[in-house]
Amino acid sequence: MIPFSLQKASSVGDAIAAATAGARYIAGGTTLVDLMREEVEQPDRLVDINALPLKRLQADGDDLVIGALVTMSACAVHPDVKRLQPVISEALLEGASPQLRNLATMGGNLLQRTRCPYFRMLDAGCNKRTPDSGCSAMDGYNGNHAVLGTSSHCLATHASDVAVALVALDATMQVLGPNGERTFPVEDLFRLPGTTPHLEHTLQPGELITAIRVPGGRDARRARYLKVRDRSSYEFAVVSAAALLDLENGVIREARIACGGVGTKPWRMRACEQALAGRPADRTSFELAARLSLAGAQARSGNKFKMELMPATIVRALELARDVS
Repeated sequence: MIPFSLQKASSVGDAIAAATAGARYIAGGTTLVDLMREEVEQPDRLVDINALPLKRLQADGDDLVIGALVTMSACAVHPDVKRLQPVISEALLEGASPQLRNLATMGGNLLQRTRCPYFRMLDAGCNKRTPDSGCSAMDGYNGNHAVLGTSSHCLATHASDVAVALVALDATMQVLGPNGERTFPVEDLFRLPGTTPHLEHTLQPGELITAIRVPGGRDARRARYLKVRDRSSYEFAVVSAAALLDLENGVIREARIACGGVGTKPWRMRACEQALAGRPADRTSFELAARLSLAGAQARSGNKFKMELMPATIVRALELARDVS
């Protein structure tokens, strides 16, 4: 590990000042510390933000407001989360391990780095790690890589489970930085790789995630998160889907769907959603809509199976959401 200095921030202002001057934020450190050990990440300054007052989770009417430093475990078991947005709890419990969930924070989870194996191989080309070094996954192992949003520079997926649920829920995030506060959809946090895959998010220098707001609604409880993976625990998604349905007399008023494991960022399936509006909530409707998820998809040698698995996962997630009692 490369030597570094550590500052403990006593206020949000102190933390932002340190980050604006070049320090990296660290909270749970479940991704960053691993990458520092492997010398994939080499920050020379860290600012510890664990003492900041960002650990509050509360209901605001039917909305949820989740502080950025709330741990995954605390969020997953919180009574208001289970009451208002159980799909968030479901997605969180499908991710990582109990030990990691006890440390990892909600804000940090959204900013985790890719699990593409080449990202951690210092002797392999990876444009995320080293711009213009190439993408080894193009002609190498790409079985768990993306089929949506890819470019000739990067095929890597985003690993977060709860981000998929938050995108489907139209959650927003509050950030604070040297230029003040701003709020924007969680979906807009993530960048497509394009020619600059090393630029993964839209935060400005020094900006700190302070909270996530999840709007309530009549469809909040009729929602499920389905994760398909190679083993039953401590594994990243091959394909996942968060599905929400607003039904009236068996007819779909509104559907919201997002997928993980298939895109270079959590992928909102708006064409599928539009195709479901006004349709009966049955398998025929689900299958017709799910086929639209393939628009623009491009498989590589090792992940062609996702072209079948992605729509099948969407169909099953919709069935699970429909059957919520």
